Amino acid sequence: MENDTARPRGSISLTPMANGVENMGAEFLESPEEGQLPGSEWSPAEGGRSWRDLGPKPFFGRRSLQPVLRARSFCREHTQLFRWICVGLLCTAYAAFLLTACLLDFQRALALFVLTCVVLVFLVYNQLKRLLGPRLRRCIKLQEHSRLNLWFKRSLALAAFLVLVLWLSLDTSQRPEQLISFAGICVFITVLFACSKHHCAVSWRAVSWGLGMQFALGLFVIRTEPGFNAFQWLGDQIQIFLSYTEAGSSFVFGEALIKDVFAFQVLPIIIFFSCIMSVLYYVGLMQWVILKIAWLMQVTMGTTATETLSVAGNIFVSQTEAPLLIRPYLADMTLSEIHVVMTGGYATIAGSLLGAYISFGIDAASLIAASVMAAPCALALSKLVYPEVEESKFSNEEGVKLTYGDAQNLLDAASSGATLSVKVATNIAANLIAFLAVLAFINAALSWLGDMVDIQGLSFQLICSYVLRPVAFLMGVAWEDCPVVAELLGMKLFLNEFVAYEELSKYKQRRLAGAEEWVGTSKQWISVRAEILTTFALCGFANFSSIGIMLGGLTSMVPQRKSDFSKIVLRALFTGACVSLVNACMAGILYVPRGPEVDCLSLLNTTLSSSSFEVYQCCFEAFQRTL
Repeated sequence: MENDTARPRGSISLTPMANGVENMGAEFLESPEEGQLPGSEWSPAEGGRSWRDLGPKPFFGRRSLQPVLRARSFCREHTQLFRWICVGLLCTAYAAFLLTACLLDFQRALALFVLTCVVLVFLVYNQLKRLLGPRLRRCIKLQEHSRLNLWFKRSLALAAFLVLVLWLSLDTSQRPEQLISFAGICVFITVLFACSKHHCAVSWRAVSWGLGMQFALGLFVIRTEPGFNAFQWLGDQIQIFLSYTEAGSSFVFGEALIKDVFAFQVLPIIIFFSCIMSVLYYVGLMQWVILKIAWLMQVTMGTTATETLSVAGNIFVSQTEAPLLIRPYLADMTLSEIHVVMTGGYATIAGSLLGAYISFGIDAASLIAASVMAAPCALALSKLVYPEVEESKFSNEEGVKLTYGDAQNLLDAASSGATLSVKVATNIAANLIAFLAVLAFINAALSWLGDMVDIQGLSFQLICSYVLRPVAFLMGVAWEDCPVVAELLGMKLFLNEFVAYEELSKYKQRRLAGAEEWVGTSKQWISVRAEILTTFALCGFANFSSIGIMLGGLTSMVPQRKSDFSKIVLRALFTGACVSLVNACMAGILYVPRGPEVDCLSLLNTTLSSSSFEVYQCCFEAFQRTL
C-alpha cells in the first residue's frame, strides 16, 4: 500500500481569463498540442496518461476552428465590397419600385419622384464637393485680394438694387397696398438701426444678404407656381400626418373628448410631433438639413458657424432646444453671437407647435414659409441691432460638431421625445389657463374703470387695437382690418402666440362659414390678405412670458454667463418681434390673391343648403350693383 502512490492530477481551470475577461475560446486556440486542454499539467512525462490515451480527439481543437476563422477573416477583408453589394441591391430594388409606380400612375408617384430627384442632386453635390472642393477653394483664395472682386461685388449690389426698384414699380402698379408693406420694411429697419449697439460696426453684407434670402424664399413660395404648389402639398401632407394622432389619443381619451375638448384635440399633436422629431434627430436627418441651411447662410452672410447653426436649428426646434445644438461653445461665444441665438429663438416657433397651429385651421403653407423665411431675417436684423465688435473663436465651421442626443436606439429616441413633450404640453395647458384667466380679470378691471368715466367696453383688446394699429397698417393690412390685427398682435406680445393663433382661427372659421362681416361695431372676420399677413406676424416666440424661458434655458447650460444673458435679453426680444413684423411686410409685398374666380351667377341660381364665404361675397356684390 505504501508503494501505491497517488496519481498526479492536472489542475484544470474552471474560469480561464484572457486580458481580465472570461474567454474559453482563447485558451483552446493557445494550446500547444491539438488534443491537449489548456491549463493542463498532466502529461506522459510526469507518469500520467495523455488525453490521446483516454479516447478520441476532442471536437474543439484548432483545426476544427480554422474554417470559422478563415470565413471571419474573409468577411473582414471584404466588408466594403459586401456593403456596396447590399447598397446596390437596395438601390436596384428601389429603382424598380419607382419605375413601376411611375409607369402605373405618374401623377400619383410624382411626390416620390421629386423627392428621389432631390436626394440624387444632393448626393451628386456631395461627390463633386469631395472631388473638386479643394481645387475650387484654392482658386477662390487666389482671387480673394483681387481688385476685380471688389468691383464685382459693388456691381452686383447696384444691379440688385436697380432690379428691385424696377420690379416694385411694375408690380405695385396694380396693387398699391404692396408699397405700404415696402414702406413698413424701411420703417422697421430704420428703427432697428437707430437702436443699434454699435452703429459704425454694422455688417451691411449680413443685413443685405439676409433680407435678400428672405425675399428670394418668399418669392419662390408665394409667387411661383412650383414653390406655391410644393409648400401647399407639404402643408397638406403635414395635416394628413398629424391626423394619425387621433389613433393614439382616441384610444387613451375616447372619441367624445377628442371632438369636444380643446386640450385633447391639440396637446396630443405636440406629443406625436415631438416624438417624430426626436426620431429624426436620432437618425441624423435633422442635423443634415440644419447643416445645409446653416452653410448657405454662412457663406453668403459671413456669419460664424455657431450662431448660424443655432438660427438654422430654430426652424425646427424651440428657443430652448436650439442652443443645445451648440451647447459646448456657448461659454466662448461673443455677446453678438449670443444676441443672435436669442433673436433666432424669439423670431421662430417650434416644429411641435407648428402642428398644433395647423390643427387650429391656420394656413399650413403660410406657417411653414414664415418659419423658414424668419431664419435669415433673424440673423440679418440681429447683426444690425448688435453688430460684432469682438474676435470670434468660431469664424469657420471646423471643430464645430452637432450632437445626436443621448438615445441608445430608435425606440429610446421615440420614447424620449414623447416623454419630454409631456412637459411642453403641460406648460402650454398651464399657461393657457393662467393667461386667459388673467386676461379675463384685466378686462373686467378695465371695464369697471371705464364705466366710471362713461367709456363703455374698455378692454385690453380695445387698447391694443388703438396702440398697435399703426404697426398693423405698416404691415400692409387694410385699414378696416387693422383693429382686429392689432388686437392679435397685442395678444401675441403680452400673452403668447398660442392664444393669438387660437383667436385668429375663430375669425377664419367665421369667414369660411359665411358669417356677417359686421355685427354692430364689431368685425367678425378679416380679409384673406389680412389673415395671411397676421399668420406671418404671429409666427414667433417674441412675448414677455418667453423672457423667463429663454434666461432659464441658457443659464442652466452656462451659469457663469447669467449676467451677459440678462444684459441683452430685452434687446433680443425687441429684435425678434421686429423680425416677425418684417416677415409679414415681406409677405405683404409678395402676396397675390389665388384661386379660381367664383361664378356668382351660377352659384346664386343653385339651391343653397348652407352659407359660405363665396356665397357671402356673391350676395354682397349683387347688393352693391343694385345701389
